[in-house]
Amino acid sequence: MECLRRVNPFRACAGLRVLGYLMLALVAAIVAASYYAVVVYAWGPLLLRGGNGGTVAAAAFVLAAFHLLLIMMLWCYFMVVFTNPGAVPENWRHAAEGDVNPPSTSEEQGHAPRYCSRCQNGKPPRCHHCSICDRCVLKMDHHCVWVVNCVGARNYKYFLLFLVYTFLETVLDTLVLLPSFIIFFHDGSRRPSSAGDIAILFLAFVLNLAFALSLLCFICMHTSLAASNTTSIEVYERKKTCSWEYDLGWRKNLEQVFGTNKLLWFLPMYCTEDLQNIPTIQGLEFPTRSDAVL
Repeated sequence: MECLRRVNPFRACAGLRVLGYLMLALVAAIVAASYYAVVVYAWGPLLLRGGNGGTVAAAAFVLAAFHLLLIMMLWCYFMVVFTNPGAVPENWRHAAEGDVNPPSTSEEQGHAPRYCSRCQNGKPPRCHHCSICDRCVLKMDHHCVWVVNCVGARNYKYFLLFLVYTFLETVLDTLVLLPSFIIFFHDGSRRPSSAGDIAILFLAFVLNLAFALSLLCFICMHTSLAASNTTSIEVYERKKTCSWEYDLGWRKNLEQVFGTNKLLWFLPMYCTEDLQNIPTIQGLEFPTRSDAVL
């Protein structure tokens, strides 16, 4: 029994970081296969051969849209990977916590000051400890193995944009590869002669279709969460309340994630004014409804 007490189950969670690095390699492989299938095999040759003006224009449009979405997808992806989701400042204490009062050790005590026994630090509102990263994350949504990082206050916008641009890219890839995929099954004389081309075309089409369908579900879920100012972790907590205290209306809720500058909503960046004037982006303070019933 003594040995069982000494076992730390959270060490097993750290092994998921290794899985995350494998996911990075998988993402690179999928992008490479899609690029070869769309640009090198299917549409690039149509543009280079010239001929019919309509065909050339269509090929130019497809390739331009493909590269634009690819750039935006990778930009958002790397922003999610390399942006700190939000770390709790050292020796942080709640403003309402007096020096004479000891920190609370309870995980959830409403607005009472909270304390993380593992980090030996205070826990701001909506902050949670990630067992995989072994740290507290501000406004933590979840740990994503696909980006080897937590999704929190400071990179949630980038994560949402990554989902959107990846969905658009996979939908585009599926549609533009569909003619080649149909030919693959119905016209044997026009099939690619290389077994490698056949494998890449088949895998690229199937993987993009599968990712498009799955991402649509994720986008719908996170759109609903963002519009109600709720994280994935807070879904259960919200069910126990009569009205969610952080729900300020869908417009203000979205502004807390994307900023007030609408021109930058679809870019993985914030303007200086939003970084200075929207405290929720920093993840330490959150405006609440005065009429919320807990």
